[in-house]
Amino acid sequence: MAQGRGWEGAVLKLMRAKDFTLTVTDNEQVSAEYRRIRVTDGGLLAANAVHPTMWVRLWFRNAGRPHQRAYTLVDPDPAGGAFTLEFALHEGAASDWARGAKAGDTIEATVQGTGFESPVPVPTHVLAIGDPASLPAINSLLDSMGSVESTVWFEGGEAELPFRHGVRRVPRGELVERVKGELPEVLAATPAPYVWIACDTRTTRALASYVRKDLGVAKERVHALGYWRAG
Repeated sequence: MAQGRGWEGAVLKLMRAKDFTLTVTDNEQVSAEYRRIRVTDGGLLAANAVHPTMWVRLWFRNAGRPHQRAYTLVDPDPAGGAFTLEFALHEGAASDWARGAKAGDTIEATVQGTGFESPVPVPTHVLAIGDPASLPAINSLLDSMGSVESTVWFEGGEAELPFRHGVRRVPRGELVERVKGELPEVLAATPAPYVWIACDTRTTRALASYVRKDLGVAKERVHALGYWRAG
């Protein structure tokens, strides 16, 4: 199954990544810029323990070449062998596939690198910062935290997006300024914070550095991962 995936596929194979074939069962156009695809898992959930923010690498063809992108599992159902994938639509091979996906279509997925460590002690307040690309992971994270209080700064996107928790909406280009203006006050009232950042790579790095160095949040209380690269 890893054949034809170029050097990325070869490296993942050496790292003992597990491959599965997903089959589309349903699709839903949530909004003009957001699409939901339901799939059967090809045995993926039976072979891998489910955890919050769990993700897989999906393989697409881009101008005839292999192209992989990571997507969070939404509402994984191990008993039923199914889960949902959500796509923030833009230009590119992954979005093109999502727009055209219909029942019976298949796509290859690789599991390697996904993981989650529950913060200890349990947070008294989760502070999440993201955008449409990381919305499925934000929902998954906060769902797993139960009744723990949360504050979410969310950049861009449409009103119809599938938010499961309250967010502070931020216009594109204003996220760093808004977070720097509001986060210190929230942190000051939080004895055991957990800061979770998943935006474009440049924004994620800037905010992670600010939270750790300027605000003094311990590195084990900060999770930061760039979900996409700005052009």
